[in-house]
Amino acid sequence: MSLPLAGVTVLEFSQYLAGPYAGLRLADLGARVIKIERPGKGDACRQLATKNLWADGDSVLFHTINRNKESFAANLKDPADVATVKKLIAQADVITHNFRPGIMQRLGLDYESAKAVNPELIYGEVSGYGDAGPWKDKPGQDLLAQSVSGLAWVTGNGDQPPTPFGIAVADMLCGTHLAQGLLAALVRKKRFGVGAKVNVSLLESILDFQFEGLTAYLNSDNELPERSQIANGHPYVGAPYGIYATANGHIAISMGDLKTLCDAIGLSGLEDFYGVDAQFFERDNIKTTLQKHLKNRTSGEWLQMLEQGRYWCSEVLDYEALTHHEAYQLLGMEQTLQRNGASLTTTRCPIRYNGERIYSDKAAPNVGADNERIQQEFAL
Repeated sequence: MSLPLAGVTVLEFSQYLAGPYAGLRLADLGARVIKIERPGKGDACRQLATKNLWADGDSVLFHTINRNKESFAANLKDPADVATVKKLIAQADVITHNFRPGIMQRLGLDYESAKAVNPELIYGEVSGYGDAGPWKDKPGQDLLAQSVSGLAWVTGNGDQPPTPFGIAVADMLCGTHLAQGLLAALVRKKRFGVGAKVNVSLLESILDFQFEGLTAYLNSDNELPERSQIANGHPYVGAPYGIYATANGHIAISMGDLKTLCDAIGLSGLEDFYGVDAQFFERDNIKTTLQKHLKNRTSGEWLQMLEQGRYWCSEVLDYEALTHHEAYQLLGMEQTLQRNGASLTTTRCPIRYNGERIYSDKAAPNVGADNERIQQEFAL
């Protein structure tokens, strides 16, 4: 398959998740992504294990987000190595980094310095909270960004403490935004022959993620939303929107006409709440009655009734049930990578190109695995 970014070279100074996630997506789309890593230890994510999972000496997390890349080891505190890296920069299309504000400038690798050796360079910079203000030196970490952004505060039921997402959502969104910005800059470079600096931050990405809720707040006299006490799915959406327990599991019920829902599942007693306003202002009363009713039958029975009544609904699956479901298996989302005898199953690129799924069986590199070849190829 001929991929759209073939011929594009990206130097990735980024560590952990957000920047490398952008690099992963560019690599999946055909770009050549070279990680610039510390000799020996490399990207700090190599030692950041989730569930204590490792493969060939590196964390499974590192393998997941750095597949399909190369590694060039360089000591950025050594002027000779910095000079070598600048020769690479002169021949690259894109570089990304997520060092704290001021670090790249001290290394002589800030945007102005990099642009001096490559005027058409696209320079991607990831931060936690921007490069100014009282939070600029705060650790740019996913849970912390979720917490200060208000996201954790709107998640969970009203009687529960603030609840973070169970994934690194700020990192992934920020990496996605970085990839979008870099791709737009590449189009601009192709049209006009000029480079660009692309800035993203965890905070701005997670705030954009909440555009719906923040817009509602900013246009309602700054009135704070209240989470439902039961089955809270969205603090600005009325009943029955949420997840409910059944006799043997849980089902998700989307927004819709309450009368249609009650008719579908044979529930009476909520006739006084059929209006849109009542569905919002009386949502806890509605949800409590609905929850009691749904406990009487299995998820499968309720889903059959709801689907026959053309009401939007879904089963709630854990990873085991999901990965054994035909709908998941038909997507072909899994691929297997191997490095030095270690085998790892992970997900593929979610984008299809000309109708074809994009797979890559190239595992994440060892630190400095590509130094010799890159030195020769780029005449370093």
